[in-house]
Amino acid sequence: MRNLTKMLLAGAVAALMLPMAAQAEIHEQTLRFASAGSEGSPLVQGQRKFAEIVKEKSGGKIEVKVFPAGQLGGDMQAVSSLQGGVLQMSVMNAGLMASLAPDFALLDLPFLFENPKEADAVMDGEVGKIFAQQLDAKNLVVLSYWELGFRQLTNSRHAVETVDDIAGLKIRVVQSPIYLDMFNALGANAVPMPFPEVYTALETGTVDGQENPAPSILTAKLNEVQKFMTLTRHTYNPMVMLYSKPLWNKLDPEEQQLLSEAALEAALFQRQLSRDSDAKAIEEIAAAGTTVTTLAPEEVARFREKTKGVAEAYAAKADPAVVKLLNETLAKAREAK
Repeated sequence: MRNLTKMLLAGAVAALMLPMAAQAEIHEQTLRFASAGSEGSPLVQGQRKFAEIVKEKSGGKIEVKVFPAGQLGGDMQAVSSLQGGVLQMSVMNAGLMASLAPDFALLDLPFLFENPKEADAVMDGEVGKIFAQQLDAKNLVVLSYWELGFRQLTNSRHAVETVDDIAGLKIRVVQSPIYLDMFNALGANAVPMPFPEVYTALETGTVDGQENPAPSILTAKLNEVQKFMTLTRHTYNPMVMLYSKPLWNKLDPEEQQLLSEAALEAALFQRQLSRDSDAKAIEEIAAAGTTVTTLAPEEVARFREKTKGVAEAYAAKADPAVVKLLNETLAKAREAK
């Protein structure tokens, strides 16, 4: 977060140095900002905060219209629309970018991050810059990194108190190979599916369960069709805020700077909101009738052991230099505690 704050301050100073004539080059326009997030979630609240910041900074000349809940399609459809210059902006789980830039799969390694501060150190540092460069080559501009948070497991059949309890459960997972491999390794039957389809799939019994951060589970009302939740914290999800590169290149430099500054400011707001919402969401889910299970430390160790092979396999596919830098960044963050 410290690096992100420095970036914000530097951007603010640069904005003050712009001549008044240059600032007048902001053109009236409407930008569409899509996500699969549910209304009221920290993700969508972050989108709306970004829209407010842009409106203020542009003097009302730039309007950002937010389209949540997959209104413009699922995440991967949004990526195609961004690359093709059909959609201006979207924000999604950073791990989904692994289909375009394989190193992104590192972010979804099981039990990689112990806390959000470690993730901030990675995403706001050199690793995050490398990821941004990789997506730039894929017609996507990274404006900032947000947070979805630590993922938890839910299901409708029985409490998961040990890793053995996952055996045979049909679990919806993110449309990313590492999630398929992770939950199959845990003994589940993993089913990839876009997020907007999850509630209906759970309600109809197409799948038994799913895994998401608690605020996402609550705002999408998935707990209404799930009887059990286990605090597995198996993966932490950074999110990536993207702009269509073909459309970005059509913006004036002043407009690019305004949007970049607004994205960084919104990232600070959204991350903190997500973290504040996590514990509260777990409490609300429990109060609404879902049985919430906390794993014993020895059981967490078993989860780690079951998924160790998946983590090693995906790390081996990544650029060794990026893996080395990631591990060094994590080590420094842990030393700084």
